[in-house]
Amino acid sequence: MAAALAAQPPQSAEAKIAMGWLHTAKFLTTAPELKHLPVYEFPEIAFVGRSNAGKSTCINTLTQINRLAFASKTPGRTQSINLFSLGKQGVTDAVLADLPGYGYAAVPKAAKYRWQQVMGNYLQTRDNLKGVVLLCDPRLGLTELDEILLDVIRPRVEEGLKFLVLLTKSDKLNKTEAAKALSIVRLQAGGGDVKLFSALKRQGVEEVAQHLWQWAHPPVKPDKAAKAVATPPPEKESESGDA
Repeated sequence: MAAALAAQPPQSAEAKIAMGWLHTAKFLTTAPELKHLPVYEFPEIAFVGRSNAGKSTCINTLTQINRLAFASKTPGRTQSINLFSLGKQGVTDAVLADLPGYGYAAVPKAAKYRWQQVMGNYLQTRDNLKGVVLLCDPRLGLTELDEILLDVIRPRVEEGLKFLVLLTKSDKLNKTEAAKALSIVRLQAGGGDVKLFSALKRQGVEEVAQHLWQWAHPPVKPDKAAKAVATPPPEKESESGDA
């Protein structure tokens, strides 16, 4: 018990930093096609999911900014990638990418196919993409479209791309249902990280914020740090001077 209490303050401090960082979110740009996306080296974290999975609500809750991510009254209507910059004191150090919701039946087949291609290309080729957050309604579980998306990003996940599944609207589940949903989706996600999330009850908000902060600010590896402070090799001028 004492150890757990002693460990709590650092976690709370990190959560405070992460939440403050997300609160700096600002609209950056919107892109209907990949060629319109700006090229930069900032780490990018993408939010993806079916229409009505609660993606916009999740982003707005994490950033504590109402209507930062716009939820269309007509699911599936928003068909652009929206980017939001993050960074304290006006200095961008990461970007959130809100990808269009998919799977809405009323969207024309041609539009669905076009966006399947755009999203697939984005997830496979975006160089600065560092993490993907897949939002899922736990009452439905991962659908066929979600599993297709998992197959698309699996090679990059194996190469180090961060990946998290959020079971949104978890306040609609009781403890037994929540535990069952977590177990099932963890199996479907191939052992990937899966967490419950509720904007209404703020379940998982700080924990997810810390994940995103850590993805965008990975710790410096000890070997790299050692190389950075290593003593430089002796200059050869003294040797030539003695000759």
